[in-house]
Amino acid sequence: MTVHLSILIFWPLLLAVLGALAPRAVAPLFALVGALVPLGYAVIMLVDHDPDARGLQYVTDDAWIEELGIRYSLGVDGLNLWLVGLTTLLFAASALWLVLRPPVRPQLFAVHFGIAETAVLGSFLAQDLALFVLFFDLMLVPFYFLVGQWGGPERVAAALKMVIYTLVGSLLMLAAAVATAVLAGAGPDGSISFSLDELRANLLGEGTQKLLFAAFALAFLIKMPAFPLHGWMPDTYRNMPLPALAVFSGVVSKVAAYGFLRIVLPLFPAAAEDWQLILLILALCSILYGSIQAFTQTNIRLILGYSSVAQLGFITLGIFAFDDAAKGAQGALLQAVNHGLVVAPLFLIIALLAARAGGSEDIRDMGGIAFRAPVLATLFLIVTLATLAMPGSANFVGEFLILLGVFESRLAVAIIASTGVILASVYALRMYIRSMHNRQGPAVTSFEMSLRDAVVIVPLVAAIIAFALFPQRALDAGEPAVQAASQAVTGAGR
Repeated sequence: MTVHLSILIFWPLLLAVLGALAPRAVAPLFALVGALVPLGYAVIMLVDHDPDARGLQYVTDDAWIEELGIRYSLGVDGLNLWLVGLTTLLFAASALWLVLRPPVRPQLFAVHFGIAETAVLGSFLAQDLALFVLFFDLMLVPFYFLVGQWGGPERVAAALKMVIYTLVGSLLMLAAAVATAVLAGAGPDGSISFSLDELRANLLGEGTQKLLFAAFALAFLIKMPAFPLHGWMPDTYRNMPLPALAVFSGVVSKVAAYGFLRIVLPLFPAAAEDWQLILLILALCSILYGSIQAFTQTNIRLILGYSSVAQLGFITLGIFAFDDAAKGAQGALLQAVNHGLVVAPLFLIIALLAARAGGSEDIRDMGGIAFRAPVLATLFLIVTLATLAMPGSANFVGEFLILLGVFESRLAVAIIASTGVILASVYALRMYIRSMHNRQGPAVTSFEMSLRDAVVIVPLVAAIIAFALFPQRALDAGEPAVQAASQAVTGAGR
Protein backbone atom coordinates (compact mmCIF):
# COMPACT_ATOMS: atom_id res chain seq x y z
CA MET A 1 0.00 0.00 0.00
CA THR A 2 1.40 3.41 -0.95
CA VAL A 3 1.46 6.02 1.78
CA HIS A 4 2.69 9.45 0.72
CA LEU A 5 4.43 10.87 3.76
CA SER A 6 4.58 14.34 2.24
CA ILE A 7 0.77 14.49 2.32
CA LEU A 8 0.83 13.30 5.92
CA ILE A 9 3.22 16.10 6.87
CA PHE A 10 2.03 19.07 4.84
CA TRP A 11 -1.74 18.52 4.73
CA PRO A 12 -2.25 20.26 8.12
CA LEU A 13 -0.22 23.24 6.91
CA LEU A 14 -2.21 23.49 3.68
CA LEU A 15 -5.55 23.41 5.49
CA ALA A 16 -4.24 25.90 8.04
CA VAL A 17 -3.50 28.40 5.28
CA LEU A 18 -6.95 27.83 3.77
CA GLY A 19 -8.48 28.24 7.22
CA ALA A 20 -6.75 31.60 7.59
CA LEU A 21 -8.45 32.77 4.40
CA ALA A 22 -11.84 31.32 5.34
CA PRO A 23 -14.61 33.10 7.27
CA ARG A 24 -14.10 33.17 11.02
CA ALA A 25 -16.95 30.76 11.75
CA VAL A 26 -15.53 27.91 9.64
CA ALA A 27 -11.80 28.35 10.34
CA PRO A 28 -11.79 25.69 13.11
CA LEU A 29 -13.39 23.23 10.64
CA PHE A 30 -10.38 23.64 8.36
CA ALA A 31 -8.11 22.85 11.31
CA LEU A 32 -10.18 19.74 12.02
CA VAL A 33 -10.00 18.50 8.42
CA GLY A 34 -6.31 19.28 8.45
CA ALA A 35 -5.90 16.97 11.46
CA LEU A 36 -8.28 14.16 10.42
CA VAL A 37 -6.56 13.32 7.11
CA PRO A 38 -3.17 12.67 8.79
CA LEU A 39 -5.00 10.59 11.40
CA GLY A 40 -6.45 8.46 8.60
CA TYR A 41 -3.01 8.06 7.07
CA ALA A 42 -1.57 7.06 10.44
CA VAL A 43 -4.27 4.42 10.95
CA ILE A 44 -3.47 2.99 7.51
CA MET A 45 0.21 2.79 8.43
CA LEU A 46 -0.50 1.15 11.78
CA VAL A 47 -2.53 -1.55 10.01
CA ASP A 48 -0.27 -1.91 6.98
CA HIS A 49 3.15 -1.70 8.66
CA ASP A 50 5.17 -4.92 8.51
CA PRO A 51 6.80 -5.46 11.94
CA ASP A 52 9.11 -8.16 10.54
CA ALA A 53 10.58 -5.90 7.87
CA ARG A 54 14.01 -4.45 8.51
CA GLY A 55 14.71 -0.82 7.76
CA LEU A 56 12.43 2.00 6.71
CA GLN A 57 9.06 1.67 5.02
CA TYR A 58 7.02 4.18 2.93
CA VAL A 59 10.31 5.87 2.02
CA THR A 60 10.59 9.22 0.24
CA ASP A 61 14.17 10.12 -0.68
CA ASP A 62 14.88 12.97 -3.09
CA ALA A 63 17.71 15.44 -3.53
CA TRP A 64 16.84 18.83 -2.08
CA ILE A 65 19.88 21.11 -1.65
CA GLU A 66 22.58 19.12 -3.40
CA GLU A 67 25.37 21.65 -2.78
CA LEU A 68 24.89 21.23 0.97
CA GLY A 69 24.24 17.49 0.89
CA ILE A 70 20.70 17.90 2.23
CA ARG A 71 18.07 15.42 1.07
CA TYR A 72 14.31 15.40 1.44
CA SER A 73 14.31 12.00 3.09
CA LEU A 74 11.35 10.57 5.00
CA GLY A 75 10.58 7.12 6.32
CA VAL A 76 8.75 5.05 8.91
CA ASP A 77 9.97 2.24 11.13
CA GLY A 78 9.29 0.95 14.63
CA LEU A 79 10.85 3.99 16.27
CA ASN A 80 8.42 6.53 14.88
CA LEU A 81 5.36 4.54 13.76
CA TRP A 82 3.37 4.79 16.99
CA LEU A 83 4.65 8.27 17.77
CA VAL A 84 3.22 9.43 14.44
CA GLY A 85 -0.06 7.76 15.33
CA LEU A 86 -0.04 9.46 18.74
CA THR A 87 0.64 12.86 17.15
CA THR A 88 -2.19 12.63 14.66
CA LEU A 89 -4.65 11.40 17.32
CA LEU A 90 -3.90 14.19 19.78
CA PHE A 91 -3.97 16.93 17.15
CA ALA A 92 -7.28 15.59 15.83
CA ALA A 93 -8.77 15.56 19.34
CA SER A 94 -7.57 19.10 20.06
CA ALA A 95 -8.84 20.30 16.67
CA LEU A 96 -12.26 18.83 17.47
CA TRP A 97 -12.16 20.62 20.81
CA LEU A 98 -11.50 23.89 18.96
CA VAL A 99 -14.49 23.30 16.69
CA LEU A 100 -16.75 22.78 19.70
CA ARG A 101 -15.14 25.61 21.72
CA PRO A 102 -13.86 28.14 19.15
CA PRO A 103 -11.08 30.45 20.40
CA VAL A 104 -10.86 34.16 19.68
CA ARG A 105 -9.18 34.94 16.34
CA PRO A 106 -9.80 31.37 15.13
CA GLN A 107 -8.15 31.92 11.72
CA LEU A 108 -4.77 32.72 13.27
CA PHE A 109 -5.15 29.95 15.82
CA ALA A 110 -5.80 27.47 12.99
CA VAL A 111 -2.65 28.63 11.16
CA HIS A 112 -0.37 28.11 14.16
CA PHE A 113 -2.09 24.83 15.01
CA GLY A 114 -1.47 23.47 11.49
CA ILE A 115 2.16 24.62 11.46
CA ALA A 116 2.68 22.89 14.80
CA GLU A 117 1.38 19.54 13.52
CA THR A 118 3.46 19.79 10.34
CA ALA A 119 6.59 20.52 12.40
CA VAL A 120 6.04 17.64 14.83
CA LEU A 121 5.26 15.10 12.09
CA GLY A 122 8.23 16.31 10.04
CA SER A 123 10.54 15.84 13.03
CA PHE A 124 9.36 12.28 13.55
CA LEU A 125 9.58 11.30 9.87
CA ALA A 126 12.79 13.08 8.79
CA GLN A 127 15.68 10.76 7.89
CA ASP A 128 18.10 13.58 7.08
CA LEU A 129 19.81 15.39 9.96
CA ALA A 130 19.40 18.86 8.46
CA LEU A 131 15.72 18.17 7.73
CA PHE A 132 15.21 17.01 11.31
CA VAL A 133 16.82 20.18 12.66
CA LEU A 134 14.62 22.30 10.38
CA PHE A 135 11.39 20.73 11.61
CA PHE A 136 12.64 20.64 15.22
CA ASP A 137 13.30 24.38 15.18
CA LEU A 138 10.03 25.09 13.36
CA MET A 139 8.10 23.64 16.33
CA LEU A 140 9.12 26.63 18.42
CA VAL A 141 7.42 29.20 16.18
CA PRO A 142 3.72 28.24 16.44
CA PHE A 143 3.83 27.51 20.16
CA TYR A 144 5.48 30.87 20.80
CA PHE A 145 2.48 32.59 19.20
CA LEU A 146 -0.04 30.23 20.78
CA VAL A 147 1.30 31.16 24.22
CA GLY A 148 1.92 34.82 23.48
CA GLN A 149 -1.48 35.55 21.90
CA TRP A 150 -3.93 33.10 23.49
CA GLY A 151 -2.22 32.42 26.80
CA GLY A 152 -2.94 33.50 30.36
CA PRO A 153 -2.20 36.77 32.15
CA GLU A 154 1.59 36.27 32.08
CA ARG A 155 1.67 34.98 28.52
CA VAL A 156 4.28 37.39 27.13
CA ALA A 157 6.86 36.63 29.80
CA ALA A 158 6.12 32.90 29.52
CA ALA A 159 6.54 32.95 25.73
CA LEU A 160 9.84 34.82 25.96
CA LYS A 161 11.22 32.45 28.58
CA MET A 162 10.23 29.43 26.50
CA VAL A 163 11.89 30.91 23.41
CA ILE A 164 15.11 31.82 25.22
CA TYR A 165 15.54 28.35 26.72
CA THR A 166 14.61 26.34 23.65
CA LEU A 167 16.38 28.63 21.19
CA VAL A 168 19.67 28.14 23.02
CA GLY A 169 19.23 24.38 22.69
CA SER A 170 18.21 24.65 19.05
CA LEU A 171 21.24 26.77 18.13
CA LEU A 172 23.54 24.30 19.87
CA MET A 173 21.97 21.45 17.95
CA LEU A 174 22.21 23.32 14.64
CA ALA A 175 25.92 23.95 15.16
CA ALA A 176 26.46 20.33 16.18
CA ALA A 177 24.54 19.02 13.16
CA VAL A 178 26.64 21.08 10.74
CA ALA A 179 29.84 19.99 12.50
CA THR A 180 28.76 16.34 12.33
CA ALA A 181 28.17 16.47 8.57
CA VAL A 182 31.35 18.41 7.81
CA LEU A 183 33.65 16.32 9.98
CA ALA A 184 32.17 13.00 8.89
CA GLY A 185 32.56 13.73 5.17
CA ALA A 186 29.90 11.10 4.68
CA GLY A 187 29.24 11.60 0.97
CA PRO A 188 30.48 9.04 -1.57
CA ASP A 189 33.41 11.28 -2.47
CA GLY A 190 33.99 12.69 1.00
CA SER A 191 31.57 15.58 0.42
CA ILE A 192 29.11 16.89 2.99
CA SER A 193 26.07 14.74 3.62
CA PHE A 194 23.37 15.00 6.26
CA SER A 195 21.87 11.59 5.47
CA LEU A 196 21.45 9.65 8.70
CA ASP A 197 22.35 6.40 6.95
CA GLU A 198 25.61 7.83 5.62
CA LEU A 199 26.46 9.49 8.93
CA ARG A 200 25.94 6.19 10.75
CA ALA A 201 28.37 4.56 8.33
CA ASN A 202 31.05 7.23 8.95
CA LEU A 203 31.28 7.64 12.71
CA LEU A 204 33.51 10.32 14.19
CA GLY A 205 36.29 9.86 16.73
CA GLU A 206 35.40 9.41 20.38
CA GLY A 207 36.65 12.84 21.47
CA THR A 208 34.63 14.63 18.80
CA GLN A 209 31.59 12.50 19.58
CA LYS A 210 31.67 13.63 23.22
CA LEU A 211 31.44 17.31 22.32
CA LEU A 212 28.71 16.83 19.73
CA PHE A 213 26.78 14.48 22.02
CA ALA A 214 26.73 17.18 24.71
CA ALA A 215 25.25 19.74 22.29
CA PHE A 216 22.47 17.41 21.09
CA ALA A 217 21.76 16.19 24.62
CA LEU A 218 21.35 19.73 25.95
CA ALA A 219 18.92 20.59 23.16
CA PHE A 220 16.81 17.49 23.81
CA LEU A 221 16.90 17.78 27.61
CA ILE A 222 15.71 21.41 27.41
CA LYS A 223 12.87 20.45 25.08
CA MET A 224 11.66 17.57 27.29
CA PRO A 225 12.15 19.38 29.82
CA ALA A 226 14.49 17.61 32.24
CA PHE A 227 15.86 18.78 35.57
CA PRO A 228 17.65 21.20 35.92
CA LEU A 229 16.85 22.61 32.45
CA HIS A 230 13.11 22.94 33.08
CA GLY A 231 13.03 26.62 34.11
CA TRP A 232 10.73 27.57 31.23
CA MET A 233 8.15 24.90 32.02
CA PRO A 234 6.12 26.32 34.96
CA ASP A 235 5.29 29.66 33.32
CA THR A 236 4.59 28.03 29.95
CA TYR A 237 2.28 25.40 31.42
CA ARG A 238 0.41 28.00 33.48
CA ASN A 239 -0.25 30.23 30.48
CA MET A 240 -0.55 28.09 27.35
CA PRO A 241 -4.16 27.56 26.12
CA LEU A 242 -5.31 24.08 27.09
CA PRO A 243 -5.95 22.62 23.59
CA ALA A 244 -2.42 23.63 22.58
CA LEU A 245 -0.97 22.44 25.89
CA ALA A 246 -2.55 19.01 25.38
CA VAL A 247 -0.55 18.44 22.19
CA PHE A 248 2.51 20.29 23.46
CA SER A 249 2.90 18.11 26.54
CA GLY A 250 1.64 15.02 24.73
CA VAL A 251 3.95 14.96 21.70
CA VAL A 252 6.46 17.84 21.53
CA SER A 253 8.46 16.52 24.48
CA LYS A 254 8.48 13.10 22.79
CA VAL A 255 10.37 14.52 19.81
CA ALA A 256 13.29 15.06 22.17
CA ALA A 257 13.15 11.49 23.49
CA TYR A 258 12.84 10.22 19.93
CA GLY A 259 15.88 12.31 18.95
CA PHE A 260 18.01 10.40 21.44
CA LEU A 261 17.01 7.07 19.86
CA ARG A 262 17.07 8.17 16.22
CA ILE A 263 20.09 10.48 16.18
CA VAL A 264 22.22 10.56 19.32
CA LEU A 265 22.71 6.85 20.05
CA PRO A 266 23.42 5.76 16.44
CA LEU A 267 25.67 8.74 15.54
CA PHE A 268 27.56 9.08 18.82
CA PRO A 269 27.63 5.56 20.33
CA ALA A 270 31.01 5.85 22.03
CA ALA A 271 30.06 9.18 23.61
CA ALA A 272 26.70 7.78 24.73
CA GLU A 273 28.53 5.02 26.56
CA ASP A 274 30.80 7.55 28.25
CA TRP A 275 27.95 9.92 29.18
CA GLN A 276 25.60 7.14 30.31
CA LEU A 277 26.01 7.57 34.05
CA ILE A 278 25.56 11.36 33.88
CA LEU A 279 22.36 10.98 31.86
CA LEU A 280 21.06 8.34 34.27
CA ILE A 281 21.72 10.65 37.22
CA LEU A 282 19.93 13.54 35.46
CA ALA A 283 17.02 11.21 34.72
CA LEU A 284 16.94 10.12 38.33
CA CYS A 285 16.93 13.74 39.51
CA SER A 286 14.07 14.50 37.13
CA ILE A 287 12.05 11.59 38.51
CA LEU A 288 12.52 12.56 42.15
CA TYR A 289 12.32 16.34 41.69
CA GLY A 290 9.30 16.18 39.37
CA SER A 291 7.46 13.78 41.66
CA ILE A 292 8.09 15.81 44.81
CA GLN A 293 7.11 19.07 43.10
CA ALA A 294 3.95 17.48 41.69
CA PHE A 295 2.98 16.47 45.23
CA THR A 296 3.48 20.00 46.60
CA GLN A 297 1.65 21.95 43.85
CA THR A 298 -1.98 23.02 44.07
CA ASN A 299 -2.38 24.35 40.52
CA ILE A 300 -3.52 21.31 38.57
CA ARG A 301 -1.63 22.39 35.45
CA LEU A 302 1.63 22.41 37.39
CA ILE A 303 0.84 19.06 38.97
CA LEU A 304 0.67 17.61 35.45
CA GLY A 305 3.68 19.66 34.34
CA TYR A 306 5.96 18.35 37.07
CA SER A 307 4.46 14.90 36.60
CA SER A 308 5.62 15.13 32.98
CA VAL A 309 9.13 16.03 34.13
CA ALA A 310 9.13 12.85 36.22
CA GLN A 311 7.72 10.71 33.39
CA LEU A 312 10.28 12.07 30.92
CA GLY A 313 12.89 11.15 33.51
CA PHE A 314 11.69 7.54 33.34
CA ILE A 315 11.84 7.65 29.54
CA THR A 316 15.42 9.00 29.62
CA LEU A 317 16.30 6.32 32.15
CA GLY A 318 15.13 3.60 29.78
CA ILE A 319 16.90 5.08 26.76
CA PHE A 320 20.25 5.08 28.57
CA ALA A 321 19.85 1.76 30.38
CA PHE A 322 21.88 0.00 27.64
CA ASP A 323 20.90 -3.47 28.87
CA ASP A 324 21.74 -6.37 26.58
CA ALA A 325 18.16 -7.04 25.41
CA ALA A 326 17.30 -3.30 25.12
CA LYS A 327 14.30 -3.79 27.42
CA GLY A 328 14.83 -0.34 28.90
CA ALA A 329 14.79 1.37 25.51
CA GLN A 330 11.69 -0.59 24.43
CA GLY A 331 9.97 0.47 27.63
CA ALA A 332 11.02 4.08 27.02
CA LEU A 333 9.46 4.10 23.55
CA LEU A 334 6.27 2.49 24.86
CA GLN A 335 6.15 4.94 27.76
CA ALA A 336 6.53 7.89 25.39
CA VAL A 337 3.33 6.83 23.65
CA ASN A 338 1.62 6.04 26.96
CA HIS A 339 2.41 9.41 28.49
CA GLY A 340 1.06 11.28 25.47
CA LEU A 341 -2.16 9.26 25.52
CA VAL A 342 -2.67 9.97 29.21
CA VAL A 343 -1.60 13.57 29.64
CA ALA A 344 -3.60 15.02 26.71
CA PRO A 345 -7.08 14.12 28.04
CA LEU A 346 -5.99 15.25 31.50
CA PHE A 347 -5.30 18.76 30.23
CA LEU A 348 -8.67 18.85 28.48
CA ILE A 349 -10.36 17.63 31.67
CA ILE A 350 -8.76 20.60 33.47
CA ALA A 351 -11.01 22.91 31.44
CA LEU A 352 -14.07 20.95 32.60
CA LEU A 353 -12.95 21.05 36.24
CA ALA A 354 -12.28 24.79 36.11
CA ALA A 355 -15.74 25.38 34.61
CA ARG A 356 -17.22 23.70 37.69
CA ALA A 357 -14.97 25.49 40.20
CA GLY A 358 -15.71 29.10 39.33
CA GLY A 359 -12.89 29.26 36.77
CA SER A 360 -10.18 28.23 39.23
CA GLU A 361 -7.56 25.60 38.32
CA ASP A 362 -6.46 25.24 41.97
CA ILE A 363 -7.41 21.91 43.55
CA ARG A 364 -8.07 23.72 46.85
CA ASP A 365 -11.02 25.44 45.17
CA MET A 366 -12.44 22.18 43.85
CA GLY A 367 -13.87 19.20 45.70
CA GLY A 368 -17.28 17.63 45.41
CA ILE A 369 -17.28 17.84 41.61
CA ALA A 370 -18.05 14.12 41.30
CA PHE A 371 -21.33 14.55 43.20
CA ARG A 372 -23.47 15.15 40.10
CA ALA A 373 -20.91 14.14 37.46
CA PRO A 374 -20.35 10.37 37.70
CA VAL A 375 -19.39 9.98 34.03
CA LEU A 376 -16.78 12.73 34.24
CA ALA A 377 -15.51 11.28 37.51
CA THR A 378 -15.22 7.80 35.97
CA LEU A 379 -13.31 9.00 32.91
CA PHE A 380 -11.02 11.12 35.09
CA LEU A 381 -10.41 8.11 37.36
CA ILE A 382 -9.44 5.86 34.42
CA VAL A 383 -6.91 8.39 33.18
CA THR A 384 -5.58 8.98 36.71
CA LEU A 385 -5.06 5.26 37.30
CA ALA A 386 -3.20 5.06 33.99
CA THR A 387 -1.02 7.98 35.09
CA LEU A 388 0.12 6.20 38.24
CA ALA A 389 0.93 3.02 36.24
CA MET A 390 -1.76 0.83 37.77
CA PRO A 391 -1.15 -2.85 36.95
CA GLY A 392 -3.12 -3.63 33.83
CA SER A 393 -2.35 -0.27 32.22
CA ALA A 394 0.11 0.20 29.37
CA ASN A 395 2.01 2.65 31.61
CA PHE A 396 2.68 -0.24 33.97
CA VAL A 397 4.20 -2.26 31.13
CA GLY A 398 6.36 0.66 30.03
CA GLU A 399 7.69 1.47 33.49
CA PHE A 400 8.21 -2.23 34.26
CA LEU A 401 10.38 -2.66 31.15
CA ILE A 402 12.32 0.52 31.93
CA LEU A 403 13.07 -0.56 35.49
CA LEU A 404 13.87 -4.10 34.35
CA GLY A 405 16.43 -2.75 31.87
CA VAL A 406 17.99 -0.43 34.45
CA PHE A 407 18.08 -3.21 37.07
CA GLU A 408 20.21 -5.25 34.67
CA SER A 409 22.67 -2.44 34.01
CA ARG A 410 22.66 -0.10 37.05
CA LEU A 411 21.11 -1.71 40.13
CA ALA A 412 21.49 1.27 42.50
CA VAL A 413 19.90 3.68 40.01
CA ALA A 414 16.99 1.31 39.47
CA ILE A 415 16.30 0.95 43.20
CA ILE A 416 16.18 4.72 43.70
CA ALA A 417 14.09 5.23 40.56
CA SER A 418 11.53 2.73 41.85
CA THR A 419 10.51 5.25 44.50
CA GLY A 420 9.22 7.42 41.65
CA VAL A 421 6.50 4.84 41.02
CA ILE A 422 5.33 5.19 44.62
CA LEU A 423 5.45 8.98 44.48
CA ALA A 424 3.40 8.96 41.27
CA SER A 425 0.58 7.13 43.00
CA VAL A 426 0.64 9.71 45.81
CA TYR A 427 0.41 12.86 43.68
CA ALA A 428 -1.99 11.35 41.13
CA LEU A 429 -4.48 10.16 43.76
CA ARG A 430 -4.11 13.43 45.68
CA MET A 431 -4.99 15.35 42.52
CA TYR A 432 -8.05 13.20 41.84
CA ILE A 433 -9.40 13.07 45.39
CA ARG A 434 -8.92 16.79 46.08
CA SER A 435 -10.64 17.81 42.85
CA MET A 436 -13.46 15.27 42.61
CA HIS A 437 -14.25 14.34 46.21
CA ASN A 438 -13.57 15.83 49.67
CA ARG A 439 -15.60 18.80 50.85
CA GLN A 440 -17.25 20.82 48.10
CA GLY A 441 -15.36 23.97 47.16
CA PRO A 442 -16.92 27.38 47.86
CA ALA A 443 -17.60 28.15 44.18
CA VAL A 444 -18.17 24.60 42.95
CA THR A 445 -21.23 23.79 40.89
CA SER A 446 -21.31 20.09 40.12
CA PHE A 447 -22.86 19.04 36.82
CA GLU A 448 -22.31 16.25 34.33
CA MET A 449 -20.11 16.61 31.26
CA SER A 450 -21.92 17.51 28.07
CA LEU A 451 -22.12 15.51 24.86
CA ARG A 452 -19.73 17.90 23.08
CA ASP A 453 -17.10 17.27 25.76
CA ALA A 454 -17.66 13.52 25.67
CA VAL A 455 -17.15 13.47 21.90
CA VAL A 456 -13.55 14.59 22.47
CA ILE A 457 -12.58 12.90 25.74
CA VAL A 458 -14.28 9.49 25.45
CA PRO A 459 -12.30 8.43 22.32
CA LEU A 460 -9.05 9.41 24.05
CA VAL A 461 -9.95 7.35 27.12
CA ALA A 462 -10.95 4.48 24.82
CA ALA A 463 -7.51 4.70 23.18
CA ILE A 464 -5.88 4.45 26.61
CA ILE A 465 -7.89 1.32 27.41
CA ALA A 466 -7.22 -0.23 24.00
CA PHE A 467 -3.48 0.42 24.28
CA ALA A 468 -3.49 -1.10 27.78
CA LEU A 469 -5.15 -4.27 26.44
CA PHE A 470 -2.92 -4.60 23.37
CA PRO A 471 0.53 -3.07 24.05
CA GLN A 472 2.30 -5.97 22.36
CA ARG A 473 1.69 -4.66 18.85
CA ALA A 474 3.63 -1.49 19.64
CA LEU A 475 6.39 -3.52 21.29
CA ASP A 476 6.65 -5.85 18.30
CA ALA A 477 6.79 -2.95 15.86
CA GLY A 478 9.45 -1.08 17.79
CA GLU A 479 11.67 -3.95 18.92
CA PRO A 480 13.99 -4.28 15.87
CA ALA A 481 14.63 -0.54 15.52
CA VAL A 482 15.04 0.01 19.26
CA GLN A 483 17.47 -2.88 19.58
CA ALA A 484 19.49 -1.57 16.64
CA ALA A 485 19.78 1.87 18.26
CA SER A 486 20.71 0.46 21.66
CA GLN A 487 23.12 -2.16 20.32
CA ALA A 488 24.95 0.51 18.34
CA VAL A 489 26.09 1.78 21.76
CA THR A 490 26.71 -1.55 23.47
CA GLY A 491 28.60 -2.79 20.42
CA ALA A 492 30.79 0.33 20.36
CA GLY A 493 31.58 0.24 24.05
CA ARG A 494 32.06 -3.48 24.71
